[in-house]
Amino acid sequence: MSIQSHVSRHCGRGISVAEIRRLDEKSLTELCGGDVLQRMSLQSQLTVIRCLDGEIETLEQTVLSKAKLKPAFKKLLTVDGIGPILGMTIMYEMGNPDRFEEVGHFSSYARCVSSSRWSNGKKKGVGNRKNGNKYLAWAFVEASHYAARFNERIQRFYQRKKAKTNGAVAVKSVAHKLARACYHVIKDQVEFDVKRAFA
Repeated sequence: MSIQSHVSRHCGRGISVAEIRRLDEKSLTELCGGDVLQRMSLQSQLTVIRCLDGEIETLEQTVLSKAKLKPAFKKLLTVDGIGPILGMTIMYEMGNPDRFEEVGHFSSYARCVSSSRWSNGKKKGVGNRKNGNKYLAWAFVEASHYAARFNERIQRFYQRKKAKTNGAVAVKSVAHKLARACYHVIKDQVEFDVKRAFA
């Protein structure tokens, strides 16, 4: 975002994350129009990003090599938006799926449903929004961002929700659907069916 903002302010155009990842010496000079100071500023930001990317990759490989994964982990990776690290987070934070009587209890534990009290069609209050597992909530929100970006059906669902409410509510709606799907994938040992989950 810092690089995107910098390019927008100083170069008068937008730049995507994919373009940023592909920047090399020649394209960086062209982007800055020959301005040495702008080029140095962008180069320093790129160096930090690439260094952090390398460290993150090393950490992820180490974690994956040391983790003791259940057989359901491979099924969990069939869910759109969930990769090895998010899948591992969900598996470890969920624990034994039998401790949740039904899928709604798991969705609530993952902070994917609102906690509000209604009476006669009027909102009377809200529950404790901090109840549940914050790591599961984070994992499902991250997964919903990826799923909405790369799966056309989920993207359409997200756009419909966003048109009716706003982006945050739409992301949480996708997260809720993914949480329900993950519960069934882990508990029932079935593969993810996007048509069924996002009907």
